[in-house]
Amino acid sequence: MAQAYKQVSQVVREMGLLQRASGFYIWVSIAITVALAGCIAGFILLGDSWFQLLIAAALGIVFTQIAFLTHEAAHRQILSSGPANFRLARILAASIGMSYAWWDSKHTKHHGNPNQVGKDPDIEVDTISFLEEDAAKSRGLIRLITRKQGWLFFPLLTLEGLNLHYLGLKHLTTKKNVKGRWIELSIIAARFIIILVPVFMILPLGMAFAFMGVQLAVFGVYMGASFAPNHKGMPIIDPNARLDFFSKQVRTSRNVSGGWWVTSFMGGLNYQVEHHLFPNMPRPNLSKAREVVRDYCIANDVPYTETNLIRSYAIVIQYLNRVGLSAGADPFDCPAVSQFGRA
Repeated sequence: MAQAYKQVSQVVREMGLLQRASGFYIWVSIAITVALAGCIAGFILLGDSWFQLLIAAALGIVFTQIAFLTHEAAHRQILSSGPANFRLARILAASIGMSYAWWDSKHTKHHGNPNQVGKDPDIEVDTISFLEEDAAKSRGLIRLITRKQGWLFFPLLTLEGLNLHYLGLKHLTTKKNVKGRWIELSIIAARFIIILVPVFMILPLGMAFAFMGVQLAVFGVYMGASFAPNHKGMPIIDPNARLDFFSKQVRTSRNVSGGWWVTSFMGGLNYQVEHHLFPNMPRPNLSKAREVVRDYCIANDVPYTETNLIRSYAIVIQYLNRVGLSAGADPFDCPAVSQFGRA
């Protein structure tokens, strides 16, 4: 498989798919800026009206699109140099109330060890249990939630926006030696002042809280709906397993079909297989790389998983419900997840 990855990489480089797509990101940035300006104008024009909740929902969508750009900048897909991309990612993340320092540390570990027990923070328990062992240890209210966590997954995502803000601030205020701590805290503080002051000055108190609730709920659901289909329900790797890079990245990732509109909706995350193989590949080139990677997977008998968006959500729900059945069971009776062999 190591040789297969070298061959795929060579073909991808020869096709120029790792080159920056500056024009694409300029247009995306312009579109997001226009959408944000439209939200601000709509907010001012509507004044004291419950139609403001539509503006709140629109802001949740715009902030998620900014999160996609943050993700791409962090992977050095946008600008020509690494430091410039990282600075852009830090500014963009803070502008939507998230900590780049927190997210980058977490996401780097995920890319190195997707779906590997004890190494991928994205499958660690956080209200939702992604492993049977964690579900078996749940108690009290969490246990009740875990038993129905598949059905509760999307409703719980309405709180994910608030959770992302909390985790980022917790990281920035409690961890030692955080690079860019004060830059991020300053931007985040300014961001909340810019949003909260007008909302609570212009709108009645109840409407203001409703506005913020809708914005956070849409942001959380949209973020979760974009990231969850990529790995949830895919094989879990035993902590002691040893897999080559190509097999590990492809076997644990799921693509979502649907063409340009799904790519726009998910910020390119629908090409998760290609993104994990080539993290610094710009969004518009992922669909071209898909053809190359899929052919190599067929030639080397490596499972290449792709499904539509609705089916991917159904798989996530079914998987979480299956894991949730272990809630309350004796953790010592719960077998270790080991779809791949132990070393």
